[in-house]
Amino acid sequence: MKFAYSVKQKMKISVLLFCIMACTLLIRFLEDKSVKSMNESFVSMYNDRLIPATYLFYVAENAFLKKSLFERALYGAEQAFDPAELRRELKRRNTSMDSLINKYEKTFLVKQEKDQLHELKKAIIATVEVENKILMVAAEQGMEPARILYNNERARTSIETIKKLSGLMNIQKQVGEELIKDSAFMVSGSKLYSGLQVALAIVIGILIVGIVFTSNVVKISNDKFNLN
Repeated sequence: MKFAYSVKQKMKISVLLFCIMACTLLIRFLEDKSVKSMNESFVSMYNDRLIPATYLFYVAENAFLKKSLFERALYGAEQAFDPAELRRELKRRNTSMDSLINKYEKTFLVKQEKDQLHELKKAIIATVEVENKILMVAAEQGMEPARILYNNERARTSIETIKKLSGLMNIQKQVGEELIKDSAFMVSGSKLYSGLQVALAIVIGILIVGIVFTSNVVKISNDKFNLN
């Protein structure tokens, strides 16, 4: 009878230990998955948020440099105005902007970013068309008509370009904040898994103590039985 009871208890303990082992493996799997997701989130933060933000910064920088070039050419000393040099410098800046926009376009973009990028490209094209028109007017009609055209048209398209760039940067910020929230949620999940592992370790410790205690009780009972 005691033997049957002992076997029954051992079976219960074995099943319980197996369940604990299965839970431990499951927690480990979930923890690895959480760590992988966090890593992907941080990589995405760098590749799809931080790096593209630098592209937008340099696009804005080139836009401001072009504005500065025009103002220096149109409102500086007329004898120092060199249309050919200005055209070459503008072309260099436009090529740089096109390259940055192409790089930005290859990163991961949400729908809002794609729509805003489309509008930005339209604004940049409109600006370049006005710039070419101003250069043509300056060469054919003189500086004063070119200044008037610049004040009426180039300033407007420049403001539109900056506005679209600001819109893209704001979207970048919003998506970045969402990634940070997701990372914080995953970190809290990892803490939960760690807590469960500690709890399972405590349960295993209690079971081991219980098994040892039960074995000692059975041994003492058997010894008394043998003495009798």
